Amino acid sequence: MNYIEVSISFDPKKVDGEILLAEVAQIPFESFIENEGELLGYILKNEFSEAELKLIPIINENQLEVTCKEIQQINWNEEWEKNFDPIEISQECVVRADFHEKSKNYKYDIRINPKMSFGTGHHATTSLMLAQMLDLDFKNSLALDMGTGTGVLAILATMMGANNVLAIDNDEWAYRNSVENVALNHCTDNIDVKEGDVSLIGGRKFNFVLANINKNVIKAQLSDYVDSMEQNALILLSGILKEDCDEIIELGESLGLTKLEQKQKDKWSLLVFSN
Repeated sequence: MNYIEVSISFDPKKVDGEILLAEVAQIPFESFIENEGELLGYILKNEFSEAELKLIPIINENQLEVTCKEIQQINWNEEWEKNFDPIEISQECVVRADFHEKSKNYKYDIRINPKMSFGTGHHATTSLMLAQMLDLDFKNSLALDMGTGTGVLAILATMMGANNVLAIDNDEWAYRNSVENVALNHCTDNIDVKEGDVSLIGGRKFNFVLANINKNVIKAQLSDYVDSMEQNALILLSGILKEDCDEIIELGESLGLTKLEQKQKDKWSLLVFSN
């Protein structure tokens, strides 16, 4: 089936490329390529609506130039091999694609078949989450990964000793991709990947809740996350812009959470709470 290539031109001095990517990613694009002053997105022809795209606030408010063209089936690995480099989260952890050679022995060598930017570690929110997780003790724990995307957070939790991770995403592509990546990293026995919404938690309790989504989803679901926390559990939230942190902190505290940490990378923030 053919794809639509969408090109969005913007002035990096006026529009933040990462915020643009985060907003556009709410539409089910299969892949993004970021260039200086341009975001390219690829989506199946029968799933694309140009009118829906132009209603996205950052595009509409800044009157960004959007061009679309139909293209043939794409070899995603070939495209990403040209545009995706491994990312070292720390001296212990790297996120790389299968086509990257192993450069050295990392304690946590995470392989992701990359099909979009979220969940490869390149986006600030993902790298914030991964770096924070490396400071925690996941041994013998139960974890929830909401909006799992590529499954990278669930995979790291398992590599760090989690007994079981429930990984949920409501996007069919993300579900399929996370299943593939979980198998690639030999974590199938410890990660339960589900396609659906927060109702799939089903009364289960967790020592860690990981949610790298966006402000609106976090606001809508935070009470469900809190209900799923064991005593003395931790919740890590990202996908939040710096200016939105106070709103999320206030909501968390109203639900009985205590803020432990707040970190920032670029314009994005990570919040850590305990109950």
